[in-house]
Amino acid sequence: MKRRLLLSTFACLLFVNILLGFRLRSAHAADAEEETGYAQISVFARAVQLIRQDYVDGKKTSYHDLIYAAMKGMLASLDPHSQFMDPDDFKEMQDDTRSRFNGLGIEVSVKNGLLTVITPMEDTPAAKAGILSGDQILRINGNSTERMELQDAVNVLRGVPGQKVTLTMLRPSTKEIKDYLLDRAEIKVQSVKGAKILDPEITGPFKIGYVRLIQFNEPTAAELDKALDELQKQGMQALVLDLRNNPGGLLNSAVDVCGEFLPPNTTVVSTQGRAASQQNEYATPTGGKQRPRFPMSVLVNEGSASGSEIVAGALKDLKRAIIVGETTFGKGSVQNVMQLPDGSALRFTTAKYYTPSKQVIHASGVTPNIRVPLTTEQERALMTARSSDNLRPEDEKNLIKTKDPQMLRAIDALKGVMIYAEEAAPKVEAAKK
Repeated sequence: MKRRLLLSTFACLLFVNILLGFRLRSAHAADAEEETGYAQISVFARAVQLIRQDYVDGKKTSYHDLIYAAMKGMLASLDPHSQFMDPDDFKEMQDDTRSRFNGLGIEVSVKNGLLTVITPMEDTPAAKAGILSGDQILRINGNSTERMELQDAVNVLRGVPGQKVTLTMLRPSTKEIKDYLLDRAEIKVQSVKGAKILDPEITGPFKIGYVRLIQFNEPTAAELDKALDELQKQGMQALVLDLRNNPGGLLNSAVDVCGEFLPPNTTVVSTQGRAASQQNEYATPTGGKQRPRFPMSVLVNEGSASGSEIVAGALKDLKRAIIVGETTFGKGSVQNVMQLPDGSALRFTTAKYYTPSKQVIHASGVTPNIRVPLTTEQERALMTARSSDNLRPEDEKNLIKTKDPQMLRAIDALKGVMIYAEEAAPKVEAAKK
């Protein structure tokens, strides 16, 4: 019996070391053991062996289940954005970047220890129900989220289309607690929406374009490029870029979007981490299309996160656009995804994002040049309107006038820039003569 236990312990040690990629080697001193982690892995292996030997329910003690649970807890202990993904979770994450998945259309994160809505995506069950950025999820199907890990919450929120989910939400701004009964659906995210020349009744004599980015995925930059081409054909003189409630997405997509408005090879974001490999600068593509330097305003709010903050921070620091709205979410950390041999993956934080002026984004967000808050009523009205499939141009115009002071301030800022440019032009020409 003793021999079997010794052999079992050795086999468990060998299995764990192979799985985690460590090479076993003799430790000649205590500090050497600490450096290699051998002593700690021995403790872990002993714990696995004891659980497999004596735990009451043998169905829960497979190496697969125990090791997966251990890696899940290990990643969750680091920060809210690090996680272990089993093969199904990893596949879902890949589907996200391709603009389709099943769920409620709600981006969540852990903020101040609470499961918090980053943003509800447009045209999804969450947005249509009236859930807003900053809402806190207290319970899912009656189960408290107080100690629920982020990935577990995401797994519950997603699922087969047509299934119902009940969310108990707290809105911090009003202290209101409300239950939402939502139907899961197949979420197909169109990353670029609403491209148009704004109504002249609002913009006056200037042709001001408008385009909204929902998130940053693989086709975003190409879709934006087409939208800008069309707006320029219509005589666009200035642009409002709406990043409100955009939760981010792919880093390369955000950098490519910056390339639509900045010269080639312009550094728009940098990363800094412990390893030298994480000290990187990301620049706009070389050989990209050169557009006129038309005046720009960028709309942001608390639901603007990650990629949105990279774009807003770069355009602000490089004096390319006026940022209007509210301070962004503050999700500015870099997660690397490393696939493991069995199809699972580790997603863990390796660095933080910095704007061109070396301002840290994480936990701070991007502060607008012009701060314009929205009331809860205004936010709800805008979200409802954006989720409508039949909003008439007249209704949209009235919505901007009565419920969207952020848009009005952005337009006023652009009009001011263009009026100043018109008045300054004759003086410049006279000076040349």
